[in-house]
Amino acid sequence: MNFNIDFVGKRKYYVTLSLLLIAVSLVFVFTKGFNFGVDFTGGIEVSVSVPDENMTVAEVRSLLSAEDANLASARIIKQRPLLEEGTVEESGRFSIIIDSSESEEAVRGKMLRALSSEGVTDKNILSISTISGYAAQEIRGYAWIAVVVSIALLLLYITIRFKFSFAVGAILALVHDVVIVLGFYSIFGIEINAPVIASLLTLVGYSLNDTIVVYDRIRENRKKMRGADGVETIVNRSINEVIVRSLNTSLTTFIAVLTLYIFSGEVLRPFAFGMLVGVIVGTYSSLYIASPIVITWLKNSENRKHA
Repeated sequence: MNFNIDFVGKRKYYVTLSLLLIAVSLVFVFTKGFNFGVDFTGGIEVSVSVPDENMTVAEVRSLLSAEDANLASARIIKQRPLLEEGTVEESGRFSIIIDSSESEEAVRGKMLRALSSEGVTDKNILSISTISGYAAQEIRGYAWIAVVVSIALLLLYITIRFKFSFAVGAILALVHDVVIVLGFYSIFGIEINAPVIASLLTLVGYSLNDTIVVYDRIRENRKKMRGADGVETIVNRSINEVIVRSLNTSLTTFIAVLTLYIFSGEVLRPFAFGMLVGVIVGTYSSLYIASPIVITWLKNSENRKHA
């Protein structure tokens, strides 16, 4: 199936839209900030089961705040029901995250006292773990370093495989994707935890793969059509030739990630959220952002040669 969509001719509108999205994202990132999870803030995470599988987060919060007012701000996540060992009955399961400098034993005691009316005993405390503030800061720092280093290595890879002009286009498209996705996390207050960093790294690889498909076709067509057509015509034809493949791949990935978002638990949902937004933004940037940057660079190079 052949298309003749004018991607290149309207590139100014697409670039303007992207700049607007980036600006909005940065405003939210620097004003509202992020909702960091315990991985990045430190604190104590308690996993507890309660006999009543229908117990709600609001009911748990009410019991905790009655025991200690400071526990009212705890992050409480209801997880999938747990099948009690040796029985056919399911119990409710909650993950309770507390920003506290107290010891694990002190927090355990508060949990037992607060939830004792619901039949919670020591055996119902499934796990309890602490992440110190210093360790959380280190994790956060290394996480952002991982994203930056991966982008830098990709810049080197594309420079070697294609040209530096292509590498610049690809990296700016990746930065575009990451900034907008982070903006969505900030706007909707989605928790940023360790799986989210994995989501960003996955997005970087996915978006780059989509961009390389377009770049590869541009390179092939430049060899076949050398001297016959201008850069804009070659790039536009190349995008039209790969658009079906790109959209089919993106749609398949989107459906898979949407299924993960709907049916996964609270821990993986932030990962799936980033991928949902990232697949859309990544496909858009591969078709509408990366290529116009290459066009601008190549045209400037040609003008310098003829000057």
